[in-house]
Amino acid sequence: MTETLTLCRLEDIPDGEARGFPSPSGGFISLVAIRRGDAVHVYVNSCPHIGIPLESLPDRFLDGARKHLVCTAHGARFRVEDGFCVSGPCAGDSLEGVEARVEDGRVIVSADAWP
Repeated sequence: MTETLTLCRLEDIPDGEARGFPSPSGGFISLVAIRRGDAVHVYVNSCPHIGIPLESLPDRFLDGARKHLVCTAHGARFRVEDGFCVSGPCAGDSLEGVEARVEDGRVIVSADAWP
């Protein structure tokens, strides 16, 4: 059985918002979790174009309409549901997805979710 970690409580991410999570080991790579109702989508916080974090300010991952994740370095837009890049220099690429589930009000990910 794969070891799991509690990323946060579901209520820690307001519905329709996103939040970043640093590596528990202190590594450079972080995760981003986006809540849609009782569902949470989690991705490695690294733009496939040049490998930098998506946000320039903490927890500022979404466009004004809260429809897409946005890389603030060059404006690439990614679908929340699957991380697919719909516009920008990495159009057609995708964010690296992380398996996540909500269990007893907690967002659970694999302990090896961080690359």
